[in-house]
Amino acid sequence: VQLQASGGGLVQPGGSLRLSCAASGTIFGIKAMGWYRQAPGKQRELVATTTSGGSPSFADSVKGRFTISRDNAKNSVYLQMNSLKPEDTAVYYCNANLLVRGWTWNDYWGQGTQVTVSS
Repeated sequence: VQLQASGGGLVQPGGSLRLSCAASGTIFGIKAMGWYRQAPGKQRELVATTTSGGSPSFADSVKGRFTISRDNAKNSVYLQMNSLKPEDTAVYYCNANLLVRGWTWNDYWGQGTQVTVSS
């Protein structure tokens, strides 16, 4: 079981990026899916999450600029980031709570994708 994230890159302030993350392997169920980020010298922080029913929640710093969505048929979660600011620069990690072999719920993390906002 693994999460594969993609979509990071370099963007100018005010620009947009869309991150994608897909879970693969033997998965029997998915609860929450979300995105975290970690900037240099800082702790990893929650950016946005969505429940299995699609109810989203966001960090205050990204409200109104980021949206999160998921496609349960594809075991995927997406983060649309608009009006990006230099302070959004970080490595972004996707996270999912998955029901896997042994009928246990476990947290999984993607490999991280770099987002750099700079002119």
